[in-house]
Amino acid sequence: MRQRVLASVVVAGLLAAAPAVAQKRDAPGVTDTEIKIGQTMPYSGPASAYGVIGKAEIAYFKMINDQGGINGRKVNLLSLDDGYSPPKTVEQIRKLVEQERVAFIFHSLGTPSNTAIQGYLNKQKVPQLFVASGASKWADPERFHWTMSWQPDYQTEAKIYARYLLDNKPGAKVGVLYQSDDFGKDYLKGLRDGLGPKAASMIVKEVSYEVADPTIDSQIVSLQGAGADVLINIATPKFAAQAIRKVHDIAWKPLHIMSNVSASVGGVLVPAGLEKSVGVVTALYQKVSTDPRWQNDPGFQAWLAWMKAYNPDADITDNGNVTGYSVPMTLVQVLKQCGDDLSRENIMRQAANLKNLELPMLLPGIKINTSPTDYRPIEQVQLMRFDGKTWQPIGDVLGY
Repeated sequence: MRQRVLASVVVAGLLAAAPAVAQKRDAPGVTDTEIKIGQTMPYSGPASAYGVIGKAEIAYFKMINDQGGINGRKVNLLSLDDGYSPPKTVEQIRKLVEQERVAFIFHSLGTPSNTAIQGYLNKQKVPQLFVASGASKWADPERFHWTMSWQPDYQTEAKIYARYLLDNKPGAKVGVLYQSDDFGKDYLKGLRDGLGPKAASMIVKEVSYEVADPTIDSQIVSLQGAGADVLINIATPKFAAQAIRKVHDIAWKPLHIMSNVSASVGGVLVPAGLEKSVGVVTALYQKVSTDPRWQNDPGFQAWLAWMKAYNPDADITDNGNVTGYSVPMTLVQVLKQCGDDLSRENIMRQAANLKNLELPMLLPGIKINTSPTDYRPIEQVQLMRFDGKTWQPIGDVLGY
């Protein structure tokens, strides 16, 4: 009888302790020594220029792991090629979630690619964290709680270009080149909204291209033929470079405004021709690696030291390597805030609780802030004009 009573007491004690044990609900892919995360990148296909970002992120986490990891855990980033093809993205993401059992998806690239997986990841309650796209749909916490972007919003960037035109060239005849998917259409909506009632009279022609197209030469000729004196170039790197070259080669001299996603000197302007890129305007939020103003800046020096030690074969002039440094740094802050609670719920909670986070390669005055109702980490940009060597600022940092 005494043994039965003692046994009952032990069982009761275990049951009482059970809820406390159950409170630790780490995400799949999390152990005492590892945090396994996943992403897709276009290492092949029409947007392969962006592949440098994924390679840089792998290199950044190698540095973090060499330093002991985050709260004692090493970060294991599985970065898979999707060729910028949404069906392939779906296949690779399902593999990462269901077979590799990653804790969450980190900085997968592309508007059409992320659109294809957004519903699936939210249904599975898997964080789709710091999406590598500025589409407005990533900032909708009520409908898509598990999805958050990192970079500035495309529509707002386009509205800033519209404001610049209204202030500096109100009689402009605008021709628009845009990618025929959610990426291009998001920018186009922002431009029309920003121009407001004047959009109908100012925009003289809009032409699109498909990512499978070999060139956009005919589209550029068409926009010139429409009498446009402003070109809004809403294109990914391959096509943005083609547009710059074609504009120069046909001796067209519009005010050339180009999407931020193609602002890399090494990845876009060098292939297009630096002399052909003079005068192009864009909006930036990160320091440009070729800008002599930053050569003695401590943040730039730290980035350069990391490049030499962990990413030595990469092109220093390609700002994709700056993005591949800054976004993982943001994630490290999120994971540090998580402490020992690495549940998917807490990872998302901490991502939505970043306060005045300053990163060394963001432009001065630009800080990262999020909240449960604001999923737009970066909401400031600086208009820039290319002078043949680097980007030169136009006016002040603009907030949304």
